[in-house]
Amino acid sequence: MGGLQKKKYESGSATNYISRNKARKKLSLSLADFRRLCILKGIYPHEPKHKKKVNKGSTAQKTFYLLKDIRFLLHEPIVGKFREYKIFVRKLRKAYGKGEWGGVEKLRENKPAYKLDHIVKERYPTFIDALRDIDDGLSMCFLFSTFARTGKCHVETIQLCRRLSVEWMNYIVASRSLRKIFLSIKGIYYQAEVLGQTITWLVPYQFAHDHPTDVDYRVMATFTEFYTTLLGFVNFRLYQTLNLVYPPKLDGKGDTELRAEFEEDYAMDSESYLEKLSALSASLARVISSAEDEEAELDHFPVEEDDMEKMEAREKAQQEQDRQKKLFEGLKFFLNREVPRESLAFVLRCFGAQVSWDKSLCIGSTYDVSDETITHHIVDRPSLDKQYMNRYYVQPQWVYDSVNAKMLLPVEDYFLGVTLPPHLSPFVEEKEGDYVPPERLKLLALQKGERPEQDEEEEEEDEEEEEEEDDDDDDDEEEEEAEAEEEAKLKNMEEKRTQGKAVSVKVTPGKAKQENRQRLEQEEKAEEKRLAIMMMKKKDKYLYDKIMFGKKRKVREANKMAAKRKALDEASKSDRKKKLKK
Repeated sequence: MGGLQKKKYESGSATNYISRNKARKKLSLSLADFRRLCILKGIYPHEPKHKKKVNKGSTAQKTFYLLKDIRFLLHEPIVGKFREYKIFVRKLRKAYGKGEWGGVEKLRENKPAYKLDHIVKERYPTFIDALRDIDDGLSMCFLFSTFARTGKCHVETIQLCRRLSVEWMNYIVASRSLRKIFLSIKGIYYQAEVLGQTITWLVPYQFAHDHPTDVDYRVMATFTEFYTTLLGFVNFRLYQTLNLVYPPKLDGKGDTELRAEFEEDYAMDSESYLEKLSALSASLARVISSAEDEEAELDHFPVEEDDMEKMEAREKAQQEQDRQKKLFEGLKFFLNREVPRESLAFVLRCFGAQVSWDKSLCIGSTYDVSDETITHHIVDRPSLDKQYMNRYYVQPQWVYDSVNAKMLLPVEDYFLGVTLPPHLSPFVEEKEGDYVPPERLKLLALQKGERPEQDEEEEEEDEEEEEEEDDDDDDDEEEEEAEAEEEAKLKNMEEKRTQGKAVSVKVTPGKAKQENRQRLEQEEKAEEKRLAIMMMKKKDKYLYDKIMFGKKRKVREANKMAAKRKALDEASKSDRKKKLKK
């Protein structure tokens, strides 16, 4: 039959993709600008299912984008701004070369700039969408806010990230949204619940940065450029929901106190104001000041019996959450010089505590170390020269562990110089069959209001070990005597047989053996299960074997962890005994 013959690679999946070089030429952009545009617009490369077809028979490595995404970029106004900036750089270079300094100033005044507001609105149509995607943005902003001003990144970007991160922390303190904390090697993980959305972010420790050479800071700076715009919008909207003034301002009382004490220490007003906000020790000003914050109460509707349990569980969870929000309420803390001030102040203020520190350490201290109403003094050193009788001296881990446990833990385990218990991750949820460390079991017992069995067992074990050492010698002697008697009886029987004497044989009446019903039922169930496995289809049998293999592997791992823990406990006990003997 006649008709047009189809040409190869001109239909199907081959026409849905475009290589990076072709896309770049289509947009008339350099590779750096193209990469920057894709990051800002949220467009990423795609791996075709049939790469050889898309690559027109070639197997060479290429980066492909969806053609519809590149067509979408053609209408982006920022592309025009990138071209204008390219022209601006060329003109500026010429002016510098000719020494036209008046022209250089004019060009700098008219430097092309662009805004990312429309891209934020385009990528996140609703506010909840923006909140769901804010995790990475927060982590990046907190990272850039800790950078030193070494030239790796623009100073303005570092200052902007610091301002936005301080605003976010102040919102979390005001709304008491913090739920979990974990101190890891990378930094401190925080988890908060904001408007029903769970948000987790990472804050690096306040150490000096050694910038790695294999990291492209331009790519990170492009991501940060977008995230700062997004976080600015999110902070503004969140402050509105709590009726707070944005940009944030301290309430009248706190602002006047701080101004009177520390106004002369800073040359710039903006710098001193940011430091006051970052102190996190004073409350924020509201648009309409209210004497008491109204607490939201759950509405009660007539429900059926099936939904009653869910309703009760929801109410119980809400009550538990309300108790956690007031965990440190009524307590006064003083932070020593060596502890991480910002992290501890942030956590303690999120749960209703009053916090202060030495005036020479940072702006924003509200009371002195000699205040008699202080209940807890956070110290991270083996001992302290001067101690007050009316307060607890604890290590910083007590604060984080208490928040994760949702209760005030016993302070005895966190006194100065005491070996701290393991810092368990609150993000790990043990399932059935998983290894549960003894510390977790102890914590669960404390939450239920029971006395932990571990403490009782340790006391009993110490007593039993002493008794066992005395009893072991007696048991060994008794066993040796019993063995000697049995050997003597056997020798007598053998001698009688060799002499031809009849060995006395006794007939004893038999006893009725009782059948174990539970064991029989278990055997029947095991047999039924075995027959059911035999009758399975090949496909189902393969899936069942995979499931059982996963379960067995989990049990093996749990047993291995339990054996390791047992060996560790035994080693620590032996060390303790050696010390006692010395």
